[in-house]
Amino acid sequence: MERLPEEFKRRMKAMLGDEYEAFLASYESPRRPGLRLNMLKNGAERLEKGSPFHLEPVLWASRGFYYDPETRPGRHPFHECGAYYIQEPSAMAVAALSGVKPGMRVLDLCAAPGGKSTHLASLMQGEGLLISNEIHPARAKILSQNMERMGVMNAVVINETPEKLKERFPLFFDAVVVDAPCSGEGMFRKEPEAIPNWSPENVELCAERQMGILDCAAEMTAAGGTLVYSTCTFAPLEDERNAALFLMRHPEFEIVDLPAALGAEFMEKTGLSAGVPEWAGDHPAGVDGKADLVNAGFAEAVRGCIRLWPHKLEGEGHFMAAFKRRGESFLRGIPMSAPSANKKGRNKKAGNKDSGNLESVRKEALKLWQGFGDEALTEPGKKKLAADGVEAGLTLFGSEVYRVPYSIDLTGLKVLRAGLHLGTVKKNRFEPSHSLALALDAEDVKCRAEAWADDGKKPTAFGSEPDHEPGRAAAAFLHGESLQTRECGQVTGEKGWCLVTIGGFSAGWGKLAGEQIKNHYPKGLRRKTV
Repeated sequence: MERLPEEFKRRMKAMLGDEYEAFLASYESPRRPGLRLNMLKNGAERLEKGSPFHLEPVLWASRGFYYDPETRPGRHPFHECGAYYIQEPSAMAVAALSGVKPGMRVLDLCAAPGGKSTHLASLMQGEGLLISNEIHPARAKILSQNMERMGVMNAVVINETPEKLKERFPLFFDAVVVDAPCSGEGMFRKEPEAIPNWSPENVELCAERQMGILDCAAEMTAAGGTLVYSTCTFAPLEDERNAALFLMRHPEFEIVDLPAALGAEFMEKTGLSAGVPEWAGDHPAGVDGKADLVNAGFAEAVRGCIRLWPHKLEGEGHFMAAFKRRGESFLRGIPMSAPSANKKGRNKKAGNKDSGNLESVRKEALKLWQGFGDEALTEPGKKKLAADGVEAGLTLFGSEVYRVPYSIDLTGLKVLRAGLHLGTVKKNRFEPSHSLALALDAEDVKCRAEAWADDGKKPTAFGSEPDHEPGRAAAAFLHGESLQTRECGQVTGEKGWCLVTIGGFSAGWGKLAGEQIKNHYPKGLRRKTV
């Protein structure tokens, strides 16, 4: 509390009045961390009922939970399997209340590190198209890794500017989510190292940048579509005032009254608060009520926004607004066809020296992929990967084979992940990717090895002393060691590519030969200690 900037404290006191002392006291209270179960994984509901951690529900987010930080779920093997995503509880509200459903075209415009994108993917259940974009290359790489870990199949990860995307995707998306870069005031308790970087000037700079991003997002939102805007700051300039200014600048949008949609009882039960019209004024402090740039009618509309306060609920500070573009809403599926992302001889690594020979190379890759499917996948597994016609959506990037969710033109865009990475063509054979392993469930494969015995015991945290042999096998696999079949609780199949599971959740590929399972867990992901 003593480290908080004096100017920040003065503004918060003016904003909160009698609640200010309770707000300050929240900084002295331990924060409650959260995790969100991954509903793309079979077994998530089972984990909810029999978790190795004590879980308490987050009221505004289905499948969101608080956990005891001493249990350290980030070090548990289930985390590596993508069974859950560790996410700040207040941040879960954005996707949970976004209205995103299966079959939609969705854009997460500022997506790293991936909490909201993976949540949106979970809500979409593999149906529709999710484009997850991040402007910073290093953060985009982390985003891509998290999408892989969570087994997301229908997402394209891009590293582009909002300005470039708006030119490519005008009026395209049924939902656009803008979790805007902000001054981060709501995260001061969670990330105190951000406090020295705060200043009123930075708040104003953030507000201006956010409006530019929102303007781009508006151009990509289809008729009847929803634009969701969120921040993790308390600053009215970045919150209510930006919401009101957006409505003034874009009369083609109207506010979605989130408190009314949720109902008074839910708002009271959860501790969520409505937006404050007086804070939509133009004064930098955001509390004097002046509206010389913000029309009073638009300021009144911000009652439809939502705030999450750390002194009113168990979570950090967050703000959320939703705007609907006027017009008829409709979901538009796109027929699958071969995407145009492989032009200009990008298949040379696959042995194609003549770019005109692209189709023959593609057919050969398809043949190898189908051969792998016949060898390794069950009928449910084939059906899962052939949704919407995987043959038509099969795309090559060099020697890498991807399943693109929709036929969209990715030419000229910086694409990190063009849908689901299926694997690599290597000398007339197909080698499955780690992404494919994490997108599959135990029933999708013919050969499977369970690294934890099905004896009802709960796994121990990674790095602790295992209480039985299969616990050691799970840790050993994540360390990169080969396994013996006798170490595993259950093994199906006799040879070939084998999906190694931990507690029923897919962990990665091994190759079964006799009584040994050779480890194919990626070297860059391997744990340093067992």
